[in-house]
Amino acid sequence: AYLGVAEETRLRFLESGGWPMAELYRRKLGPVVVEDVLTYRKELRLLEPFRVDMAISAISADVRKVKVRNRFLRDSDGVLCATVETLILWFDLEARRTVVPPPEMARLWLDLARTDDFALLSG
Repeated sequence: AYLGVAEETRLRFLESGGWPMAELYRRKLGPVVVEDVLTYRKELRLLEPFRVDMAISAISADVRKVKVRNRFLRDSDGVLCATVETLILWFDLEARRTVVPPPEMARLWLDLARTDDFALLSG
């Protein structure tokens, strides 16, 4: 369930920044998840209220690669329950290769909060 919520959080972030799925399809552009790392910290019970935040933990200079960290926090006490770190590549769905995202989308990622251990990824 954590992976699904993390994915939805990323897609809603894109949508709120002007990049809904319809626009991505129109441009034949898509995020490809290369790796998800899920780390459990504390129990989060079924239907227990929680919140999810999102920050960039690493990014390539051209924004072709983005590593996003989602933290799952219990609403009742703010305790960190889990983290999901996801490596995403931007992909041309027609050419079937990685691409640099459009400048407006790149700016959206570059303006996102960064983790304390933020790093640059090699191209």
